[in-house]
Amino acid sequence: MRQIEKPKYRSNLRKKLGREYFCLKRKVNWFISKEKYSKNQDLQPLPFTIINHQSFLLRRLKDVDMYLQHNKTVNLRLAISKLNGIVIKPGETFSFWKLVGRPTKRKGYLDGLALSNGKIGKDTGGGLCQLGNLIYWMTIHTSLSITQRWRHSYDVFPDVNRKIPFGGGATLSYNYIDLQIKNETNADFQINIWLEEKYVHGSICSSKPLNHTYKIFETDHKFELQWWGGYTRHNKIWREIIPKQEGEVKKELVTENHAIMMYNPLLQNTE
Repeated sequence: MRQIEKPKYRSNLRKKLGREYFCLKRKVNWFISKEKYSKNQDLQPLPFTIINHQSFLLRRLKDVDMYLQHNKTVNLRLAISKLNGIVIKPGETFSFWKLVGRPTKRKGYLDGLALSNGKIGKDTGGGLCQLGNLIYWMTIHTSLSITQRWRHSYDVFPDVNRKIPFGGGATLSYNYIDLQIKNETNADFQINIWLEEKYVHGSICSSKPLNHTYKIFETDHKFELQWWGGYTRHNKIWREIIPKQEGEVKKELVTENHAIMMYNPLLQNTE
């Protein structure tokens, strides 16, 4: 059994000061880094679509006011305006927060659903993790390289019509909990995201066809009772790299997930 430490309580002041310290540290890193970050948007899709995916825009969640979900739609639309059509050229790195910037009320962001230490709350710009989840899931179906991804530390809601494996997303928090993707290929890649009435849609396109397809699957999924009385959830996510022509099918580990559960897995889900 994997030992997971019991969550530690930190005061709001300490959390705020700590957050601003890491935000400043990341800004300094951006300033001095020699990394070439993608910034060019082109609303004309590249010719080869590698993957399409979609996720529900408004989902009813226990103990969550729906106005936070509607506010999330506003937040998503503002962030998407900075992300849709971004082209990641060879050698460039996509950074979610370098493109989106800090979500503030002055920019039009509203209070949306936010999680802090596993507790449901609200924060300006809340709900943008849905974009992190979408982009991450699409990216692992391509030959792009994930260079920075943070997994969700808490499993807050029971599975309701889950379409992808647990841990198949990426959490975000401005600006140091980032999602970064590097293009180490010789082709251009493009991230496209748009909203419709019920879904957030996304696609990744390329200037060249890929030589492989990708199949994502999970293993070792389990719940564990920790020594301090809480439950944790674990799995491994893998992908098969399948050549379009003859060749060996390769399997590689994408990520290993560990999260503290905020509900009892032994109780039947009544959602």
